[in-house]
Amino acid sequence: MFMLLSITCSFALPSAHAETPSTKPLLQLPEPLIESDFRDVRHDEAMLGQLLFHDKLLSGNRNIACNTCHTPEFGTSDGLPLGIGEGGVGIGPSRTAGTGEDRIRKRIPRNSPGLWNLGAKDLHVLFHDGRVSVSDDYDNGFNTPAQEWLPGGLDNLLAAQALFPLTAQFEMAGNPKENEVAGARHDRIDAVWPILTKRVINEPEYLSRLISVYGDVSAAKDVTIAHIANALAAFMAFEWQSIDSPFDAYLRGNISALNQQQQAGMALFFGKANCSQCHSGSLLSDQKFHAIGVPPLGPGRTRQFDPIPRDVGFMGESDRLEDRYKFRTPMLRNVALTAPYGHNGALKTLEDAVRHHLDPLKSLNDWRFDQVELPEAAWLSATDFIIWQDAAEMARYQEALSIQPIELSPTEIENVVSFLHTLTGTRSLDGRLGKPTTVPSGLSVD
Repeated sequence: MFMLLSITCSFALPSAHAETPSTKPLLQLPEPLIESDFRDVRHDEAMLGQLLFHDKLLSGNRNIACNTCHTPEFGTSDGLPLGIGEGGVGIGPSRTAGTGEDRIRKRIPRNSPGLWNLGAKDLHVLFHDGRVSVSDDYDNGFNTPAQEWLPGGLDNLLAAQALFPLTAQFEMAGNPKENEVAGARHDRIDAVWPILTKRVINEPEYLSRLISVYGDVSAAKDVTIAHIANALAAFMAFEWQSIDSPFDAYLRGNISALNQQQQAGMALFFGKANCSQCHSGSLLSDQKFHAIGVPPLGPGRTRQFDPIPRDVGFMGESDRLEDRYKFRTPMLRNVALTAPYGHNGALKTLEDAVRHHLDPLKSLNDWRFDQVELPEAAWLSATDFIIWQDAAEMARYQEALSIQPIELSPTEIENVVSFLHTLTGTRSLDGRLGKPTTVPSGLSVD
């Protein structure tokens, strides 16, 4: 028996070769996540956000909602390597790329991230490339793609983040000439938000709720996109707070919450395997950026005017060469539910992801195109893996790797994967509000 003291605990190896008490290793474990680590959320604001999150009214063509790509059934992601946005049909791994004139024009360049614990007070950067962060660069509290045109009145980082899928052509806005939102986006990013705001306030139920929820709203003219973004953020923060995993129980002192294999995996995670060098702190993320060589695929997300279908990662935000191909360390609560892995979903299983981290160069060189299951889109397939034909780019990609190989036995890898499953929540997986059956616009709910 042992006790948790601050962030340090003694740990007995669960094998026949366990060390004597005098030589037991010390693990530096994080503090458990608790309610006070998260921002307070008002129930009425979260309920308003629930409706908006599931309402296709916020998309240019009124055919896709936030929940289309972020569903609890797939860990608040979509189960796809690269998302299928505007023009797609269905949800989850069965979502298709559409047909005819309505079919998608481009795959979403990135894997759809899970939405767990985004209400944490300590979060200061979001998106795979960090393009939304807490900052005073533009005197509005945030550094975002909208720069100085970001609207005022946003309550927090998550509210700022919520604005940008609405403006993205291939995610929710749609293509030029298809609708007024898409047209406005190609004028200037902030031209989109008044159009969406007008759509919302033209629905009597939304206007009534906005007046009820926000003290500074007494009529339609008072509503801004910030109210809508704040409601979306409130819902996401309220709905998907996960602090009840077996690992969380273990950190609170319930040693029996993890079995021997899981404890062995935990010892590796916070020890020999070096996972916690980046997956650190209570959120299991250092919120920094690292180049780990996830196999490239798809259209990529480049800097402006870059003609190469590559993903430069954080360099696209920082414009610093040393940040090339770096991506934000993801938080790991419920990671077992959010396959596939990597910024582009190139790693199919949790074991694939662990093995890749242990030897990125070998994993990259051994990777084959058929290891990823992209939704069929014959008109896009010629460019899905074209970056691999650029020897110079692939050499640069490999040279940027920022982690060194670590050797683990098959049993040790299995133990680490077993530990990662202990990060899966229990009752929190059901959510608090769930999915509404109808929304005020009358549009269908995916």
